[in-house]
Amino acid sequence: MSDTHQVFNQSTPFVDVNLYAADPALREAVSVLAGQDSATHQRLSDMGQRYGSAQAQHWAVQANVNKPVLRTFDRFGHRIDEVEFHPAYHQLMQMAMQDGLHASPWAQPGPGAQVRRAAAYHLFGQLENGVQCPTTMTFAVVPVMARQSAIAPDWLPKLLANDYEGGVAHVGAKRGVTMGMGMTEKQGGSDVRSNTTEAQLVGQSEWGTEFRVTGHKWFFSAPMCDAFLILAQTEPGTSAGQTCLFLPRVLPDGTRNRIRIQRLKDKIGNHSNASSEVEFDGASAWLVGEVGRGIATILEMGNHTRLDCTVGAAGIMRAGLTQAIHHARLRSAFGRKLAEQPIMQSVLADLALESEAAMWLALRLARTYDSDASDSELALRRVLTPASKYWVCKRLPHFMAEAMEVTGGAGYVEEGPFGRLFRESPLNSIWEGSGNVMCIDVLRSLARGPQCRDALAHEWQAARGQHAVFDAAQAQALAWLQRPMQDGDEFAARHLSERMALLTQASLLIRHAPEAVASAFCLARLGDGWRGTMGSMALPQARALIERALLEP
Repeated sequence: MSDTHQVFNQSTPFVDVNLYAADPALREAVSVLAGQDSATHQRLSDMGQRYGSAQAQHWAVQANVNKPVLRTFDRFGHRIDEVEFHPAYHQLMQMAMQDGLHASPWAQPGPGAQVRRAAAYHLFGQLENGVQCPTTMTFAVVPVMARQSAIAPDWLPKLLANDYEGGVAHVGAKRGVTMGMGMTEKQGGSDVRSNTTEAQLVGQSEWGTEFRVTGHKWFFSAPMCDAFLILAQTEPGTSAGQTCLFLPRVLPDGTRNRIRIQRLKDKIGNHSNASSEVEFDGASAWLVGEVGRGIATILEMGNHTRLDCTVGAAGIMRAGLTQAIHHARLRSAFGRKLAEQPIMQSVLADLALESEAAMWLALRLARTYDSDASDSELALRRVLTPASKYWVCKRLPHFMAEAMEVTGGAGYVEEGPFGRLFRESPLNSIWEGSGNVMCIDVLRSLARGPQCRDALAHEWQAARGQHAVFDAAQAQALAWLQRPMQDGDEFAARHLSERMALLTQASLLIRHAPEAVASAFCLARLGDGWRGTMGSMALPQARALIERALLEP
């Protein structure tokens, strides 16, 4: 019998690739922003090898296919409110925590610590994004928890530990712990000041000032974590603001707290991660910070989670880019490899520009979070965090649609990676503050004084005189920034945030990337001919950009 089904002209799985070694731009950014330390590069290379392995990529698929399951009661009818995960999820969590993605800058602070962690987070973003949710929230709460003198002795060492241990147990019985957050309520969304959850004062106990919490949370991220920070009204019926509270799963006496998981959210993507709705039925919680000042505390954590949204989105971009280039190099059509055809080269080169610029912006933002940050760096952090989060995350869905299209119909089936990547792509733009919230935050930062404007000007000034298109664009932006704020500026907030992000990206590429990358980016993103569609501009450097974007063995 003849064989009627021959497989040829197909791509291969993009696995068993060292994700760090394959990315010269990332290596260059780490060297510039975190230093030439060989141990750093070796550590990141080891991560890149493990994250790019066939085994790790298989775990990522399995963790998504086998979604978490809520177990409200045990077989005897006892209320347990536990979330059950596939073993692959736990393998991934162990990888993330052993590599310090949840705490390394706090455990080992110093110049470049945040950049090194961001580079690792960027690599992990090419593996699995659901695991990044509890990792990020744990990372964000550590500085706040470190200042809680009554809570820190029991919890801080476990938060900093590079050990992952799932399951519900008292903090003293675990090697390492994770933390989540609970702010969003049905009626509020981004408007957390409208939250109705209430907390009644009990008095002083083991972990400080204790309250009893009654209410609900509409989005309660990562309910499998060991503890949470939430917002609640501690003086209901008054004009007092929201208070931040520490809410553990297991109480000091070893009993379970009264946190009732109502259901798990059936999300479009982010399938490996559990997001939930919960009710607090007289749950025990302890004061964090000052009464009525909870939003300020939450915003401190929000800066770190927004940083991770930017870094994580850049990592997802990179995952889509590598899949697209890998496919185009192996697939032929009309007598030539796809990657050799000019119109496809234009698309791939544009994707490569977008990805590299997003990575540089994310790591530059991370540098402003380092412990040695100057006042100018802190001002840059203030304005660049919301601008970067807005722009990189906003670009991701469009980016992923183009990358998927490179692979044709094969990209639109669940057997490949693009279904998971595409469903993940809108999320970072939504959580931790939507696009509009970010852009309003940009305006607020500028309205507080000249520091943020001056920090941006200083960042851009370093690249002046090398590309006429950049010089003209930054001069126009600075002229806008130097005028007094006006009532109608909110209408232009998105455009302004976009220009801030693009100019910062261009400045970084001009100073640190090969000239072919910088000139192509300035032309394709700041020039008059850009219309936002990938591959819509002729890029003479296209082949070189693609070759730089992915080094394959």
